[in-house]
Amino acid sequence: MITRTEPWPAGTPCWGDLMVPDRDKAVTFYEGLLGWKVESGGPETGFYGMAQIAGKPVAGIGQIPPEQAGMPPTWTTYLSVSDVDKTVAAVAEAGGQVIAPPMDVLTEGRMAIATDPTGATFGLWQPGRHSGTQATLVPGAPAWNECMTRDFAAAKQFYGDVFGYGFGDMSGPGFTYATLDVDGRPVGGLGELSADSPAQPGWVTYFWTSDADASAARVVELGGTVVNPPVDTPHGRLVVAMDDQGAGFSLMAPNAQSGTQDGWG
Repeated sequence: MITRTEPWPAGTPCWGDLMVPDRDKAVTFYEGLLGWKVESGGPETGFYGMAQIAGKPVAGIGQIPPEQAGMPPTWTTYLSVSDVDKTVAAVAEAGGQVIAPPMDVLTEGRMAIATDPTGATFGLWQPGRHSGTQATLVPGAPAWNECMTRDFAAAKQFYGDVFGYGFGDMSGPGFTYATLDVDGRPVGGLGELSADSPAQPGWVTYFWTSDADASAARVVELGGTVVNPPVDTPHGRLVVAMDDQGAGFSLMAPNAQSGTQDGWG
């Protein structure tokens, strides 16, 4: 495990949280699947749960408020920014929409929620006391974040304009994919959905696991759904799943092709 307490570089996916109709049910599911310990905040936070690995925060779980009943359960990827208000202005100028304007979250930081021109929703996080995920390269921690879109060119233009990303081409026969690079280092991905894909445009969160096959079986035991069963890729063994309330996510385990990164475990 590698730990980090400093703010993540601007543009880096720094946090993810899940909003669901039943927060307690989600806590049970993810604690059982990913080995998290979830600590609930007080009423001033809406009892927002902070998921931890070895005492380090890795993700959040919140309850969909009554006034937003009907909102689908979903994982949201937050991108680190140094000034959320300036970034919100850049989002609007680049053709995106701001669906939750900048707001302070106690003294933890300042946030906003936006949608890119292709329909993918993401969060913005300006760190205060809370810098974001503090544990990486360990089972249960975030492994990767990517935006999947039906208009790759428009999304690439938007994210480049707003966040100043460089792009690394990882496309191949039948698929278009680029890394989102900050200071020459990949921090996330941007991929194009095929015309016949049933998936909706959006950001996807991957979590590390030590055993993709055992985790896939555990998803089902806990009441979730395996959308795509374990498959080996050059980056690890991949599982696409939904939790027991219908929120989608992916799992990734090191395999012979990927090897294990320094600091794993």
